[in-house]
Amino acid sequence: MRTSELNIAPPVPFYKTYIDVLGEVDLLEMLERQLQNFPNFIESIPSSKLSHAYQSDKWTIAEVLLHIIDSERVFQYRSLRFSRGDKTPLPGFEQDLYAPSSKAEKRTKESIIEEYRAVRQSTIALYKSFDTDTLQNEGIASNLSWNVATLGFVICGHQKYHRNILRERYL
Repeated sequence: MRTSELNIAPPVPFYKTYIDVLGEVDLLEMLERQLQNFPNFIESIPSSKLSHAYQSDKWTIAEVLLHIIDSERVFQYRSLRFSRGDKTPLPGFEQDLYAPSSKAEKRTKESIIEEYRAVRQSTIALYKSFDTDTLQNEGIASNLSWNVATLGFVICGHQKYHRNILRERYL
């Protein structure tokens, strides 16, 4: 599926920012391309900068990286539930609680890369199992209506959005 094939209905447009940053892409190709490129990006960050935040009230680089991983896990779980026809509304998650609880300051680049690869490989395996009909399955999360395809593109766009912020404001 390509971004141009998405049906984005209100109120999901808040997340459209993450989809728009991708441009016209194929979902599986983007998931796989990011699996190859993002670990290289993380590797290029000097270890001494992992604890850097560009302002005192902002997350550190390591916290941002773990936020990307945590968010992918949450969106992947939502994708699984909706793909299986589960219509139980899912709650949101409080990202500002996750960051300090991640213990990012104790993590190495290598451990972050390893965790990222494991999560992304799991996401790819899940999305490869979906057919066109399954990608259209819908559910409610954070009081918003989603479909499985939109969640996949948000996973990719969320990562790219935060990578851009890391480049522009942190590095």
